Amino acid sequence: MAAPEPETPPPRRRRIGLLALLIALAVLAFALHWVSRPERVARLILAQVGSALRLEITSSGASEYRLRGTPMLTIRDVVARKPGDATPLLRADRIRLELPWSTIRARGADLTVRRIELDAPQLDLPALQRWMATRPPSKQARLPTLTDGLRIVRGRVAGDGWHVEAIEADIPSFHPDRMVRARLLARFTTGELRVPFDVRAAMTRPAAGAGLGVVGNVTVLSPPWTMPMRARLSGRLHNGADGIGLDAMRLGADATYRNGDTDLAFTYGIAGPLRVFDGTLRVAPLGAVVYGSGAVPNLQGTGALAFGDSLSLQLDGTLSSWPRAWPALPSPLGESTSPLPFALDYRGRADLSATTALRLRRDTTRFDGSFKLPSILRWLDAFDSASPLPPLNGRLSSPKLDIAGATLEGVEVEFGEDQAP
Repeated sequence: MAAPEPETPPPRRRRIGLLALLIALAVLAFALHWVSRPERVARLILAQVGSALRLEITSSGASEYRLRGTPMLTIRDVVARKPGDATPLLRADRIRLELPWSTIRARGADLTVRRIELDAPQLDLPALQRWMATRPPSKQARLPTLTDGLRIVRGRVAGDGWHVEAIEADIPSFHPDRMVRARLLARFTTGELRVPFDVRAAMTRPAAGAGLGVVGNVTVLSPPWTMPMRARLSGRLHNGADGIGLDAMRLGADATYRNGDTDLAFTYGIAGPLRVFDGTLRVAPLGAVVYGSGAVPNLQGTGALAFGDSLSLQLDGTLSSWPRAWPALPSPLGESTSPLPFALDYRGRADLSATTALRLRRDTTRFDGSFKLPSILRWLDAFDSASPLPPLNGRLSSPKLDIAGATLEGVEVEFGEDQAP
């Protein structure tokens, strides 16, 4: 028997199959054309991230991406701002992201990132805090996991009248529920004051209430003097309506004041709740202690500190004794072993060059006046050849003083920094 002839597909079925093939090829060609334009991929990803964070994020520079191995995206000239805010909270010359395929397929369910690199990021702290005020509480916020860490070069953070520049940061890895370690190099700047530092930090986990520890080298530069120190900082991370900062903050350092041939070593410590809100740093109430030798007195006190476009410091405390390196006090002040209560009030530039109000008392003798720290430091630097009287302005009153064998009663002494001794 003859074999049956094969059935010929109906013309309609052939046309439908051909049309489907052409559509598939067209979609594939369009997809290949679309993904061949990195700037389009970047715009899509930035739009997705901006929608999730409620930010307007744009990129005006050339973008790159890689799909082989671990997918990588590089975007340049990035600007992020809170909608309606004139000041961007973040600018960056370059952001590089390496995302595992599992993260891409998870579509937000998995926030694992291999590595993030930031070139020249500029963070505006007041703008950042305005945006953070619109975010959900920290308990609802999700943090990514960075398996290969974070690297920042040439970073900058701007506050109110101050900024931290030349930031170099390296975080080997970052996990929301694990200890995080980092190394940070930067330079704090306000006016003519410079404070470069190189520190290492560790926190028990990146969340409010977690413990933070920082240790490293810090140098205060205010020509002609410098003050290198080995500093230690600890506290618990805080994030609330009153700003970000540290609870139970403790800062201690072994420092040396240097100016020409003058070297004055001392140890100091401050403690209190630290807050940064709207670009201003505050510590109130503040506890402070200084242990010195030579011309540096031993003192302790309490008060408040605020630093933004200027520095404000109020301190009420006690000098435990009159330093032996200072000019000897006349009798009976010199023989007294009583502590010396003081009150200090400074408002001005961060280099402490403005006028400081000072009230000092021993027994029934009182001084009420002011001084300028640069003048006091110059007087200390030339102590052996300078006037025995410090450069002060104010009035000293005492019921009795013994001077050069004479007893003076009802003494009133006027001090003037610009007057001849």
